[in-house]
Amino acid sequence: MPVMNIGELSPDLPLKPLYVIHGEEDLLRVEALDSLRAAAKKQGYLNREVYTADNAFDWNELLQSAGSMGLFADLKLLEIHIPGGKPGKNGGDALQTLAERLPEDTVTVVMLPKLERAQTQAKWFASLAAHGVVLEAKAVTGAALPQWIRGRLNRLNLDIEADALALFAERVEGNLLAAKQEIDKLALLHPAGHLVNMADAEAAVANVARFDVFQLAGAWMGGDAPRVARLLEGLEAEGEEPVLLLWAVAEDIRTLIRLTAALKQGQSVQAVRNSLRLWGDKQTLAPAAVKRISINRLLAALQDCARIDRIIKGAEEGNAWAEFKHLVTGLAG
Repeated sequence: MPVMNIGELSPDLPLKPLYVIHGEEDLLRVEALDSLRAAAKKQGYLNREVYTADNAFDWNELLQSAGSMGLFADLKLLEIHIPGGKPGKNGGDALQTLAERLPEDTVTVVMLPKLERAQTQAKWFASLAAHGVVLEAKAVTGAALPQWIRGRLNRLNLDIEADALALFAERVEGNLLAAKQEIDKLALLHPAGHLVNMADAEAAVANVARFDVFQLAGAWMGGDAPRVARLLEGLEAEGEEPVLLLWAVAEDIRTLIRLTAALKQGQSVQAVRNSLRLWGDKQTLAPAAVKRISINRLLAALQDCARIDRIIKGAEEGNAWAEFKHLVTGLAG
């Protein structure tokens, strides 16, 4: 499967016949498509056709269009947008056919959202990946965000002091589009070569951070108590109810309990990875967490989850948010 870093795209890069863009960062997916459009225009692909595959989409029409040649055999950019990420049986068959019979003088781009494991293992995706270049817009995690911000500022001939960068990242975490907008704002406010300092960041960068349960899982499993506290404050401020958060934490605790038992039985992390759904960052976070948190502490935490659940349901008195914060902060520490 040819995989290219999205950052490697440029208008001068010789184009391949097929590109597949997918991933959870909307900004990076859109930028990748914009880069391909710019490259196509520069390299003479001036005819552009765009199809959006909704429930009523006619896949046969797409195949007929892909197979037809213009009167003067113009170079063509063919975009296929699949917003739901699930083309269905007819769509899957059509995508396989398209991948195996790529039209001449055409650059085809298939745009997809974040895909689940079952979708990336489907025959249609495998066929696209085998015949084309895959561009995955991976999430820019909290740990990687400062470097991403600095890199974007450097492209605009700006640099940033370490403390200002930390503030910047804190204010835009989980909101990459807003991060880009704040970077562009700094470029408008300051001349090339300027070193952004704390005063600049405090004055210009809006607090537009967004938090979710997945960030929280990474923080408490990783033992980052200050980050856990900040995420919890953000989630509560956004009006997030503790019901979903509690469910997710309880599921992760059960996973750690099962992983602890499996490791004691001599099984490897790789052997139980799929059965315990240890995918993505959890492949490294979960093993580290079970080394840090004892089985007795995990079992007690699961009991705490049950008690907080009763508080949420009104079966027991207490402050659900306060108890939840205490639980997760304790697991992180």
